[in-house]
Amino acid sequence: MKHKPKIYALTGKGGVGKTSVSAALVKILTEKYPDKKILAIDADPAIGLATALGIRASLTLNDIRNEIVAHVEDGNSKAAMELISESRYKIAEAIVETDSFAFLAIGRPESAGCYCRINAYLKEVITMVADQFDYVVIDGEAGIEQINRRVMEKVTHLLLVTDTSKKGVEVIKTIARVASGMVSYDELGVIVNRVEDMSRVDKLGLANLKLLAAIASDPILAEYDFEGRSLLELPGDSAAVRGAERALENLGG
Repeated sequence: MKHKPKIYALTGKGGVGKTSVSAALVKILTEKYPDKKILAIDADPAIGLATALGIRASLTLNDIRNEIVAHVEDGNSKAAMELISESRYKIAEAIVETDSFAFLAIGRPESAGCYCRINAYLKEVITMVADQFDYVVIDGEAGIEQINRRVMEKVTHLLLVTDTSKKGVEVIKTIARVASGMVSYDELGVIVNRVEDMSRVDKLGLANLKLLAAIASDPILAEYDFEGRSLLELPGDSAAVRGAERALENLGG
């Protein structure tokens, strides 16, 4: 039977805490499965997951793509084709290895608002490298762009992250609707993050979307963010970690 990794892709409106939830998931998976190969992908051009995990990436996917583009623009098609054919090795070079997980960053696009080409490249990379790992956590770009461009086309678990705001909920409903025809996921669910009043969760109007976890606002997480500490160091009893654990349990992970 062909190896099939579990791929958790997190998406939602900007500012709802996707990155902190992604980091908490990486922490839990590395501790729960120390013998498994785990990959964290920072697919958001804002490059927040690297900071959250205490990682410094010297080479990104966008760096590799830009090198290919530069050769094409200079008329050096032979060098460009060589780079494309060797892209698997270049991507391996871009993957940062730690003792417990690997990390890969998409990097910033070449100009403001221009994400389409690097997103297309990211889609191919996810397909190329995922099979080398047992678990993949993808901190996706805010909004619906990467769903529209089928970047998350073959993930196993699509996790929609929102806060209790009306706008946040409407964004994940839109993502769920679009993803139903564009993403080949096994499971889809919602994580409600930064909840100040748990009584509001039942009033969010999630319709038929499965609620995986409601995570209370976490002062410990806020302190770590302020100090710039790796979220891998969060204590197991922090709200962020407990909430991410509940989400994984409800996914059978």
